[in-house]
Amino acid sequence: MKALSSPQDGIESGGGVWRFPADQPLRLDSGATLSPLEVAYRTYGTLNADRSNAVLVMHALTGDQYLASTHPVTGKPGWWTRVVGRGLPLDPDRFFIICANVLGGCMGTTGPGSTDPATGAPWGLAFPVITIADMVRAQAMLVEALGIETLFAVVGASMGGMQALQWAADYPDRIFSAVCIAGAARHSAQNIAFHEVGRAAIMADPDWRGGAYEAAGVRPEKGLAVARMAAHITYLSEAALQRKFGRELQRDGLSWGFETDFQVESYLRHQGASFVDRFDANSYLYITRALDYFDLGAAYEGQLARAFARARDVRFCVLAFSSDWLYSTAESRDVVRALNAAGCRASFVEIETDKGHDAIFLDEPALDSALRGFLASAAEKRGLA
Repeated sequence: MKALSSPQDGIESGGGVWRFPADQPLRLDSGATLSPLEVAYRTYGTLNADRSNAVLVMHALTGDQYLASTHPVTGKPGWWTRVVGRGLPLDPDRFFIICANVLGGCMGTTGPGSTDPATGAPWGLAFPVITIADMVRAQAMLVEALGIETLFAVVGASMGGMQALQWAADYPDRIFSAVCIAGAARHSAQNIAFHEVGRAAIMADPDWRGGAYEAAGVRPEKGLAVARMAAHITYLSEAALQRKFGRELQRDGLSWGFETDFQVESYLRHQGASFVDRFDANSYLYITRALDYFDLGAAYEGQLARAFARARDVRFCVLAFSSDWLYSTAESRDVVRALNAAGCRASFVEIETDKGHDAIFLDEPALDSALRGFLASAAEKRGLA
């Protein structure tokens, strides 16, 4: 394990890459095993004497471990600096905050771009298919390696929220509380369809080379950019798109061609172009497939409440956004109903906003207030000063 400790963005930050030895393999839902396993992570704050103040934050599909640190590739601030920081809901002066790059990612955790020990070349499509549960198993291994028996909270938004629910189902005795923001208990047909469009765009790029583009010294940037453009539409509401762009033109008059006439077109192209600088195409394939496979109730004969049967001592907070059509409020309500049916303690807040799914990352005071209030109440119950 490589450990780092340096002040970044005003808060103490540590972490590195935890390398598990060959005799500690990660067993996957597919039946395959990964060994050796590497998990890249960052930490913020200090673990208290009884190791009771640790919070694990799980990132969304295209996120990474740099939730409150400057990103080493883009140079941009961390993806959740409006939530993680001094005086913010996740305060490193109070909590020891951990964020790990998910299994299959491209920022240091073992994924399709990692070296296959059997060949000495990048895994590519030889990498085994993974699930959300596999991601959580890798996180559980990291938390145990850090010497933490029980997490004060697992907090996740979007795909991270799904991981929070998976934690509650698989490791209820290792968490005190769980927060699911704009998530769901399974991936819908609509979301699977959008992911298939993105994967098809990547695979249609001549530079994808059947997943072996690294060996060829190329990258399927055009396909990956289109995949990002399609996905980004789902992160915004119609109201947000209309408010931000409407039918405003990029320049005076129409081009009478197929350039970027409209501002919304320019915005999407920018999102696609900037995305390829920091993300890997094969990782996108594997992580979207893991999301598509996610159905927490499937292992319990479709009865979601049974997934939470052992989590009655866990305190839950489920948050949704009124204009989110990627993971709708109705899906969050389904989770809450299942938690109630299982006898779990669950609070639920639907936040009124026109920002869509992207409200996770935008200025949304109601989200901050709800998260701060839940964590403060749970901390009091936990006996954290």
